[in-house]
Amino acid sequence: MPLQTPRPSEVHGEEASVWLNSGPSIDLNWSRADCIRYLSSIGLADTPESSCLGCPFHGNQQWRNIRDTSPQEWADVVAFDAAIRQGNARANASGNRLLGQAFLHRSRVPLSQAPIDHVTAAEWAARQQEIDDPAAAVEELENGVAGGCSPWACRGEVELVQDDFGLAS
Repeated sequence: MPLQTPRPSEVHGEEASVWLNSGPSIDLNWSRADCIRYLSSIGLADTPESSCLGCPFHGNQQWRNIRDTSPQEWADVVAFDAAIRQGNARANASGNRLLGQAFLHRSRVPLSQAPIDHVTAAEWAARQQEIDDPAAAVEELENGVAGGCSPWACRGEVELVQDDFGLAS
């Protein structure tokens, strides 16, 4: 059950054309707080927020949780991380190759080698060219992007652009 209704701006691409505002919490007109209150009342207070397993907006805490509680899912995301290194197969086949490499972890190293157990402020600062608010950067590194992802669409700050072939890029 989704704990909140995604905003229309969070729905991208094909999902936007088939967007249906329906679901248990939506039909009941429940807020996130209402859902949490209900889940707490039936003993499910520790229900985690939903997100895609391979979301690149996960923080270290989320990656550690997957690794430590679900070895099969960890193996799946490590394999997925390796598979995306050179980009999307369809895009590569059509000549739209990825410039550089893709990684799930923001450190831009393979997930199996990413520093998810501990990243010092000095290590984090060394990877960044400029940090306006170091405390906020460390907070985001640990907890992931505020709002996380929804089961329907990524909430990352990505502005999709349609190319000449009608594909989002």
